[in-house]
Amino acid sequence: MRQQFLIPTVVISGLILSACAKETEEEKVERTFQEVNVIDETNLNDVLLSAADPNEAVTYFHGAALKNPDRIDLQRGLAISLGRAKRTTEAATAWKRVTTMKGTNAADKVEYADALVRNGDWSQAKTVLDSVPPTFETFKRYRLEAVVADSRKEWKRADHFYETAVGLTTRPGSVMNNWGYSKLTRGEYAEAERLFSEAIRQDNSLFTAKNNLVLARSAQGNYSLPVVPMTQVERARLLNTMGISAVKQGDITTAKNLFREAISTHPQHFDEAVRSLRALEGA
Repeated sequence: MRQQFLIPTVVISGLILSACAKETEEEKVERTFQEVNVIDETNLNDVLLSAADPNEAVTYFHGAALKNPDRIDLQRGLAISLGRAKRTTEAATAWKRVTTMKGTNAADKVEYADALVRNGDWSQAKTVLDSVPPTFETFKRYRLEAVVADSRKEWKRADHFYETAVGLTTRPGSVMNNWGYSKLTRGEYAEAERLFSEAIRQDNSLFTAKNNLVLARSAQGNYSLPVVPMTQVERARLLNTMGISAVKQGDITTAKNLFREAISTHPQHFDEAVRSLRALEGA
C-alpha cells in the first residue's frame, strides 16, 4: 500500500521539478530579451544625443524620463538635449534635478554650472562650482571657473584657471580666445593680441579670435591686417571691424579708408560697411 501512495507522490514531485525547471528557463529567456532591450535603448540614447534634432531628442527623453523618473541616465539625456536645443533655462532646471538624484557625480555638477553660466546665473554657477571636489580636475571645470572669475573681475583667479584649462586640453584655441578677450576687457591689449594670435595658430578656423585680434591691434593704433589665414569675406569683415574701432577712437579719416577697402574687398555687396561709410560721409 505504501508503494501505491508513493508512486503518485514521486510523479507529482517530478512534475513540480519539471515546472520549476521550465519556469527558470522562461525567466532566463525573458531576462535575455530584457538585456537586449537595454542594449537597444542605450544605442538609441547615444544616437539621439549625438545625431538627432535636439528638440526631437528632448521629446524622446522627456517621455522616457516621465515613465522612469528614477533613472538618472534618462534625466541626464534630457538635460543634455535641452542644452543642445539652446533651451538654457530648462536645461539648468534639468541638471539641477540630476544633481539631486542617486548616482550623481562631480561631472553632473560641472554640467549644471555650465547650464547656469549659459543662462546668465553667474552667482549660482559659482556656488555650484565651489561644491565640486578640488580633486575633480577637468578642462571644462577650469574653463568655467575662469569665466566665472572673469565675471567677478577676479583677474588673478581667472588667469590661474585659464592657464590650468589650457594645460588640460589638446585643442586650447577656444579657451585662449576667451582668455584673450578677458585681457582685452582689462585694457591689456598687447597680451590680448598675443593670446588671440596663439588661439588662431591652434585653430585657424576661429573667426571670433581673428576679429578679436584686430580689435586688440586697433586699440593700440595698429590698423594693418594681421598675417593670419583668412578668406576674402573674412578679410572684408575684419577691415570693417577695424573701421568701427577707428570710429570709436575718433579717427574718422582712417575709418573711411577702412570701410572703402572693406567694400572693395568683399566679393558681394557689403551692406554693413556701405551704411557705415555713408553715415560718415553724410556727417
